[in-house]
Amino acid sequence: MTIEAGHLLAGLGTGLCGGLLAGLFGVGGGIVMVPLLGLILNLDQHRAQGATLAAMLLPTGLPAVLQYRRRGIASSLPLVGVLILAFLFGIYGGALVANLIPSNTLRWGYAAFLVLLAVKTFLRQEPTIVDRGAEPIDLSGLWTWGLPIGFLAGVVSGLTGLGGAVVVVPLLASKFRMTQHEAQLASLMMLLPPIGLPGVYVYAQGGLPWVVILGVAIGFAIGALGGARVATRTRGVKLKQIYATIVLLMALLVALRGH
Repeated sequence: MTIEAGHLLAGLGTGLCGGLLAGLFGVGGGIVMVPLLGLILNLDQHRAQGATLAAMLLPTGLPAVLQYRRRGIASSLPLVGVLILAFLFGIYGGALVANLIPSNTLRWGYAAFLVLLAVKTFLRQEPTIVDRGAEPIDLSGLWTWGLPIGFLAGVVSGLTGLGGAVVVVPLLASKFRMTQHEAQLASLMMLLPPIGLPGVYVYAQGGLPWVVILGVAIGFAIGALGGARVATRTRGVKLKQIYATIVLLMALLVALRGH
């Protein structure tokens, strides 16, 4: 097996894991893809984060979005549009800051962020959701909350390569009283356009493993569909617990990995 073929397979397996996580929890999959790319291919933190963002430029989450829609779960296009608009500004700034941080420092910061995320997820109380029936999602805070949520998600994405959904999903559930599944669908819909392009442009200045990225993109699309099928049949509280456990495990993996 050639080196290129091995890298393609490694990317495929990594993308499959990330896609499963994305379909299950509505996140970009970077929580597992960044640590796995570092572990399997020994990519430094910058290249692992840049590769993850680059793989998400393609509409790899489309199969998962369609699965959510087939199950009758809806979201808000105007809200997704506002989130994307703010995200584009945030990710560029986040990526610029990340490239100024030494790789080892960035890796430890990434691990600490995952630990914080896991703890907050475990402790977060699910908002009381009233069955709206045919009533649409309340968009009274569309700009007041949509813009800062999208911008913060972009900054986090640029800094960590996580895609920003770690911010979007809990905040949408809290501020817009969306169900877990509705928030996850909105997060996946954000990933359909190439919103990570400003961040990828910054990371690409140091070079990115494009063969690996191709494998990640293909694997992600396949895994996201499978994850979405499971998610639409699973209670939101259970999803939260599984998600927090996986995040904590990935933090441990990042902390134990060498440079």
